[in-house]
Amino acid sequence: MLIREATAEDWSAIWPFFHEIVAAGETFSYPLDLDENEGRDWWLPAAPNRAVVAVDESGTVLGTAKMQNNQGGNAAHVATASYMVDPARSGRGVGRALVVHTLDWARAAGFRSIQFNAVVETNTHAVKLYESLGFRILGTVPEGFRHPARGYVGLHIMHRAL
Repeated sequence: MLIREATAEDWSAIWPFFHEIVAAGETFSYPLDLDENEGRDWWLPAAPNRAVVAVDESGTVLGTAKMQNNQGGNAAHVATASYMVDPARSGRGVGRALVVHTLDWARAAGFRSIQFNAVVETNTHAVKLYESLGFRILGTVPEGFRHPARGYVGLHIMHRAL
């Protein structure tokens, strides 16, 4: 697996699983009805922020991540990131590879830590992955997320020092 900068040409491969994940409404707090252009604007940020794709040996996009500073000004030393793995390609270590890539990028870019602002507590695979890589839950916003099947569930704030 190779992780590289995402390009505008990658969007056609990202959009189908991005749309599927967002429209399901189970893990992201994005509007459920984002169209393709809006989705691209949400996911492919302008520099110095960045997006990457994980591709296999044939060049197939397996997953993607976007990363940036969490806040500006005197809080700009804390990074944040979001991840999406094509559901048809889950279970192959793509998510883990993207998170590790983000940790390496954030260290190299001079960030002191990474904070995830909104990890849905029912997204147990993501929570377990993040914890296995040294993130910890700082707190949970009770009923901070309206899950389509489980109703109101908690929204974790997760953090890892670099």
